Amino acid sequence: MKNYTKKITTVVLLLLMIFAVPVISWAEEQKSAEPEQKNITKQSDAVSSPEQKPVEQKQEEDKVTGEVDLSILSVYIWRGYEQTRNSVVVQPSATVSYKGFSVNVWGNLDTKPYSAANANYGAKYTETDYTVSYSKKLGILQVTPGYIYYALGAPYAGGAAPLDSQELFVTLGLDTILSPTLTVYKEIAHYHQWYFLLGASHTIEFNKMISLKLAASASYLISTDETTYAKFDSNALPTTDKYSNFHDGTVSASLPIAVYKTLSVTPTISYVFPLCNDAKYEMQGRGLQGAANPSDRSSSFLYGGVTLSFTF
Repeated sequence: MKNYTKKITTVVLLLLMIFAVPVISWAEEQKSAEPEQKNITKQSDAVSSPEQKPVEQKQEEDKVTGEVDLSILSVYIWRGYEQTRNSVVVQPSATVSYKGFSVNVWGNLDTKPYSAANANYGAKYTETDYTVSYSKKLGILQVTPGYIYYALGAPYAGGAAPLDSQELFVTLGLDTILSPTLTVYKEIAHYHQWYFLLGASHTIEFNKMISLKLAASASYLISTDETTYAKFDSNALPTTDKYSNFHDGTVSASLPIAVYKTLSVTPTISYVFPLCNDAKYEMQGRGLQGAANPSDRSSSFLYGGVTLSFTF
């Protein structure tokens, strides 16, 4: 318990540091910008007409845009759950957007599926996700409802594939300091639960090529079916109760590097951890590590990787 409290304290301090940097930076920018505010307003009025910006924004909205990403990571962690172990994963993604509508296809390739018995499995494509969403901005508020279909494959050749999953979601984001977002996910197929995700991030630009992005998130999970999302006891074994508590937290740092105007490379490091003991026991119980006792499995994960992105 002492080590667990120490771990939580360390994470809280990291979060305070992440949030303190942009707040101080924002305050300094506001202070330095005040004397020049009137002059800037007059200059902008002289340069452009009131109709110019709306026209430019409309032209951007009418344009088809897209992004293709390729991520190579040391592990695949999803909502605090260990999906792979001791294996590099390759995750391609493609997104096309038009007039607020977006379609995304994402996948995961496990280069060396984990085996507690040290079986030598070959690389396996384990998951393909399809996401459709629509985004609308209302002042500083961004509203994005959507739908996700998770096509889940077997973890290794010859293994049993889990049931596919489907979710409805809505994301609310504010265009203000720390860019806060709240996303609510509702499973509508087999794994009956609500998942609430609160996030914040800040980007520090070093120059036109390199910037540093700091991000943090915290989640809350409410199960509506104890057979698919049960509460786990202190031995990391499922009970007959439903899970309802805080779940996983994540802090991350990434370094986007603009190689070209449409091409970037982003190294990333992330730390995922349980937000309470209930989450710790559940993440251990659902883990992959071949420990004799489920309670000996890992519940916190430090991993990293790099993402190559091309936009059009």
